[in-house]
Amino acid sequence: MSAETDIAPPQNADAKTAEDLFRFLDELNIQHKTKTHPPVFTVAESVSLRDEIPGGHTKNLFVKDKKDQFFLLTVEENAVVDLKTVHTIIGAASKVSFGKPEKLMDYLGVAPGSVTAFGAINDTGNKVTFVLDADLMKHDIINGHPLSNDATTSIGSQDLLRFIEATGHQPLVLKVTA
Repeated sequence: MSAETDIAPPQNADAKTAEDLFRFLDELNIQHKTKTHPPVFTVAESVSLRDEIPGGHTKNLFVKDKKDQFFLLTVEENAVVDLKTVHTIIGAASKVSFGKPEKLMDYLGVAPGSVTAFGAINDTGNKVTFVLDADLMKHDIINGHPLSNDATTSIGSQDLLRFIEATGHQPLVLKVTA
């Protein structure tokens, strides 16, 4: 057994499941469509799904500043985010760095490779500010993982905003990409 397989992935016993997410979306009367597929961990791995799943595909960056303010930046999959300057746009107290996987699991209920704006459903303590890139929001349909990387859920861009607001968050739509 290798050292990698000896390490258990972080767990959050209170984290919602994809079924919980879909039920919540249904309660909000938000239309959604989900396609299951083999797990994908990177944007490069997910490119093969583009013909099957129309709309804007996302890349998510879980970052924090020196005051431990956490942000989830959701941008179009091929967009470039300048981590040296993005703090000035999103209202962070300092330059940002990537958040630790343990905080990602604690706050959003997901592991690296499954990061998604749908994780807002798990951030009951409002520890994370959700930032959606303005260019991404020009798409009618936005695609993201439904809390795991073995499926992709499609939702209207305005419905994504409504979903995040229904979780008690005030999403920011800002131009954070180069």
